[in-house]
Parts: sequence; structure tokens; C-alpha cells
Amino acid sequence: MSKLAVIALGGNALLRDNQSGTIDEQEQNTLETLENLVFLLKDGYNIVITHGNGPQVGNILMQNDAGESVYNIPQMPLDVCVALSQGSIGYMIERMMHMVLHKHNLPHEVVTLVTMAVVDNNDEAFKNPSKRVGKIYNEEQKNELTEKKGWIFKEEQKSQGGWRRVVPSPKPIAIMNEKVVETMARQGTIVIASGGGGIPVYIDEVGNVRPAEAVIDKDLASSLLASHIKADEFYILTDVPYIYLNYKKPDQQILEFLDRNDAQKYLDAGVFGEGSMAPKIRAAIQFIENGGQKSVITEATKLEDKKYGSKITMEYEDDRR
Repeated sequence: MSKLAVIALGGNALLRDNQSGTIDEQEQNTLETLENLVFLLKDGYNIVITHGNGPQVGNILMQNDAGESVYNIPQMPLDVCVALSQGSIGYMIERMMHMVLHKHNLPHEVVTLVTMAVVDNNDEAFKNPSKRVGKIYNEEQKNELTEKKGWIFKEEQKSQGGWRRVVPSPKPIAIMNEKVVETMARQGTIVIASGGGGIPVYIDEVGNVRPAEAVIDKDLASSLLASHIKADEFYILTDVPYIYLNYKKPDQQILEFLDRNDAQKYLDAGVFGEGSMAPKIRAAIQFIENGGQKSVITEATKLEDKKYGSKITMEYEDDRR
């Protein structure tokens, strides 16, 4: 049976920090990233692709705000904005993937699945919204939106000041249609799913699917999907080629091979930043603990060259490959 890999594309795989976010920029970045997945396909892997959506869904929220204030167009809720970003980003990845497949004469079909992620409506995260979304408002606007919409805000600590809306970030407990994802992927179709962590929903007391005004950590959702479809390997593509100790300090050290215990030890010690590497390490460990063979964290352009990338396994790999 062919190996199954889940590849989580980080934000840098779609949009660079120094770019304005035009579709031309995003398509070129996506094309360059997908080129680095060809070796997996040629090695006989079946693959599922997940992706982030932070900048894109933020822009959709700001477009919502502008449409309401200028043209009185009703704003769409957060779950619908996540769905919009999933569809548009999925379409872009799917189209660029077809171009890569054509270039390399590979026969795979590609499909995008707009995906819901189930959360527990009693998750503690709903009591402490912390994830900043959308634009920065002044205090008068913040007070008006709090009264009108019931939004919760936190003050920005950056130089420009102001206030941003915060929403909960609950832990995903299931990915809807994961059996469909696994079936298609094991048949050789490249599946794009669980974009942006998935559209957050919960199941109410009578079994109905209800939207949750929340956002879900994309790496945790990707790890959960990888575990539930029994993937062999889990790749997180980011903007650095390795996991590092003392990142960007004079004593910076590459961590190329980690077992589960050492990875957890560093995580518990607060070595990795919560806004950067820590969620990726957490997701990589979760995948290994749930039966996955190997998690790899690396830069998209370094993936094919196996001398790059930090590999996390349950125990140290004897062959160090």
C-alpha cells in the first residue's frame, strides 16, 4: 500500500511577509511550494494538503467591514468568512497543482473539499477569547461594536495602538468527512482539505450542526486529520528549514532529530514561541502520539532535500535519514 502523507502549508507558502497579497504573488508562491511536493508523488506517496488562511480571512473580514460601513451590505459571520477563504485558497492551490502535474506528466486528480471542524461548545476557550481577527478600531468604534454586535476586544500593544476583536480558539475534536478525505486520497486523488483549521462548528443537544464564532489552530487540525485518516507522515511547511534552540541568538542550535520525549521537554520548558514554533511542535507530537510514524517541520523549498528538516519520531531514528 502506498504511504499517505499530510502536508500542512504554512502562511509563508502562500504569502510572504514583504508582499502586499495580490493574487499574482500568492499564485507564484503556491506554484513554487507545490513544486517541492513532486518528489513525494514520484516516490508513490498519496497526499492530502492542508493550508493556513490568516491573512486571507483577515482581508475578508475587513472587506466585510468596509461593505457594511460604505454600502450597508450585511456582514457575514466568521464561519462563513472561513468558508470563503477555504474555497478561494483551495481553488488557487488546486489550479496551481494541476499546472505542476501537467509539467511533470503526472496523472493525479485534484479536489478541494470545504471542510468543517467540530469543537466542543463547552471548551474553556469560549470563556477566554484570545485570537485577534480583523482590523484595528479606535476606542469609539470598539465601544459601538461591543454594544451593537457583542464583540469582545483587546487593546493592541503595537505602536499604532487601538483595539482588535478577539474570538475563541477551541481545540478541534473531529474533522467532518474525514473518511471521504481518506478514501479519495488512498485512491490516488490529491485532496485539499481542512483549510485554515476548518470551519468551526459544534453539535447541539439534538444533533444539529451549528456554527461557532471561533478560529481553530490550523496545525492542530491538520495533525488531527492526519491521525484520523491514518497517515504515515505529517509535514509542516514553514519559513525556516529546521527547529532551533535559541533561535537567532549567537548560540543558535539546529535540532534535526527529536524523539517525542525530548520534543515535549523543550515545549514544556517554553523554549519555543507560542506565536511561532510551539503550535507546530505541539501538532507534530500529537500526530506521533496518535500512531503516526514521523513528523517533519521544514521550509517549503527545502522539503525535497532530505538533509534539511527537523524530524520528530516516537523514538530516535537509528538510520538518521
